[in-house]
Amino acid sequence: MDIISQLQEQVDTIASLTFNMIGTLQRDAPPVRLSPDYPQPTANPPPEDFADQPKLMSAALVKAAKQFDALLTALPLAEGGEEAQMKRIAELKAENDVVGQELQRQLEAAEKELQQVRGLFSQATDNCLNLKKPD
Repeated sequence: MDIISQLQEQVDTIASLTFNMIGTLQRDAPPVRLSPDYPQPTANPPPEDFADQPKLMSAALVKAAKQFDALLTALPLAEGGEEAQMKRIAELKAENDVVGQELQRQLEAAEKELQQVRGLFSQATDNCLNLKKPD
């Protein structure tokens, strides 16, 4: 798997961990009274391991972030600056244009050959029908 795919996978992991962490905290956190004007919220007993959950989830998130940073440092640095990159892009574009023209020529030749095959097939079927004796 290339480095970009690994980075994308790591971003997905971080997003998933964050989503699950926020959901777990919303679900399990004890209710808090927002204002004296509101009634006291009903207290649902939090799960027994609630105190450990934020620590474990944040440790997993920090680990995923460190892995992401390690992948970022493994990326090759851009060589030669923006000017060299633009030159390379122009070279690749020119190469792409040449390949595109060659593919277009091949497509036209294939379409011409297809027309010839269709003509021969039509001629062959007509010949077969003409050889058939009338009933």
